[in-house]
Amino acid sequence: MKRFEQFSASDAISGPPSKADYWVDRSFRTVTHLCAWLILAIVIALLWQIGEKAIPAIRDYHLGFLTSAVWDANKDQFGILAEIWGTLYSSILGLIIGGFFGVVMAIFLTQDFLPPLLAAFFRTIVELLAAIPSVVYGLWGIFVVVPVLRPVANWLNETLGWIPLFSTTLSGPGLLPAALVLAIMILPTIAAVSQDALRLVPYRTKEAAYGLGTTRWEAILRVLLPTASAGIFGALVLGFGRALGETMAVAMLIGNSNQITLSLFSPANTLAALLALNFPEAGKVEVRALMYAALVLLLITLLVNMLGTALMHRTSKALGVKTR
Repeated sequence: MKRFEQFSASDAISGPPSKADYWVDRSFRTVTHLCAWLILAIVIALLWQIGEKAIPAIRDYHLGFLTSAVWDANKDQFGILAEIWGTLYSSILGLIIGGFFGVVMAIFLTQDFLPPLLAAFFRTIVELLAAIPSVVYGLWGIFVVVPVLRPVANWLNETLGWIPLFSTTLSGPGLLPAALVLAIMILPTIAAVSQDALRLVPYRTKEAAYGLGTTRWEAILRVLLPTASAGIFGALVLGFGRALGETMAVAMLIGNSNQITLSLFSPANTLAALLALNFPEAGKVEVRALMYAALVLLLITLLVNMLGTALMHRTSKALGVKTR
């Protein structure tokens, strides 16, 4: 009797799918397809709504809106070149700093450099960084980061002031404090996704590298990182997208000055900060200009993500790594 029951159970498991199984599978596929199309529809609707409200400003200012650095609501003169520069400059600086430390942290947390309990502790700390509100980062930057950086920035200006990067002093908010806080804010995203990418590398790949006589760091730098490069590059793209759209912390730390400069210590402005600070008191004409700026920010973000995805697939193809 027991043998018959065991046979019946195994036969039910290995038998053909029932009608209910087919229904569940098709329903799940339908729901996932609907969700994918819904996300696409939301993006298109967002572009349509913002674009519709930005059309009057597009008609009035054309492409000159993108090449002018003047924003004067009293004279109805609007341009966002300085904001585009500040957005890209601060985000790239934040990505360089946060990307480096995020990937290094992912290596140390996945390659047995730390005891399991200590690694779990650091992993939890990194994840908690993502839960800190943006305004708290901004306050921390004002009261901690700026005072700490000011003596170093002033010394660099006195010593190496002939270099464009250090051509000004740090009197208060500026590009470098904003970039450092951005780096900390995108660090959890880059570290978490990079850890997943490194964990997906088969253990046999590492064993094969050791079998060929590589050292630990040679195996990491020449085998593991290239193999996981698609996932790590995806983490950097996600971090860059987060940095482009960050608002409150950057608005509190970057100085909100419409100027284009290479100096790390000079105040600047970003598109997100411009939108957040000017919308509450904006008149009808300025609101249209702000919607034009919002459309530009959205298009920059979409373009960055599309270019990042294309480069990621190209890199993966060159390395022979399969991506979904």
